[in-house]
Amino acid sequence: MKPIDPETHSGLPSDTPMPGATDNFSPAISRRGAVGFTLVASLLMAVCALPGFVNAQGQNRAAGQPKEKKHEIRHEIDQLEEKWRLAILKGDTAAMDSLLADDYMAITASGTLQTKAQSLENLRSGRMHFTSLEIADRKVRFYGTTALVTSLATVQGATAEGPMEGSFRYTRVYVKDPSGMWKIVSFEASPVREPVEHK
Repeated sequence: MKPIDPETHSGLPSDTPMPGATDNFSPAISRRGAVGFTLVASLLMAVCALPGFVNAQGQNRAAGQPKEKKHEIRHEIDQLEEKWRLAILKGDTAAMDSLLADDYMAITASGTLQTKAQSLENLRSGRMHFTSLEIADRKVRFYGTTALVTSLATVQGATAEGPMEGSFRYTRVYVKDPSGMWKIVSFEASPVREPVEHK
């Protein structure tokens, strides 16, 4: 059989090197091809970065929904903390009910557990009431859809466990529910004790 002349069939694509075949591309053409490839790749990258670029799934990556800014979420939590403070001072059970998650659990300053139903009943009956409730040193940290709030509360009033007066450190935990609402799921208070001087 007569061998195929690589010169005669140089236009046929082949992945198999043939004996005696020579590279028909000159160095100048190879350089122009490399430059052209680099230029095309650069253009594609620039197009992908444009605001209107849509990926293969039909999602507009650059024009997606903007993420909530941290300071905006912090402002929202601050407003909820103030709503909680006013609900305590005014005995507003409707406002308190909207703030607490159904599985809310509190650990009071005396160490007892208190459910949402118990907290609302104590507020409704007047067993828990405050004449003064000042908040300071508030810190808010975020962990995904969870917000951890720590504060210093100076209070005057009473709870179902008796009179309450002084300063307390408390931790309150908010979790964003499926509807996008922040709910209080946990609360814990501890009295601030003056350091004991050692003689």
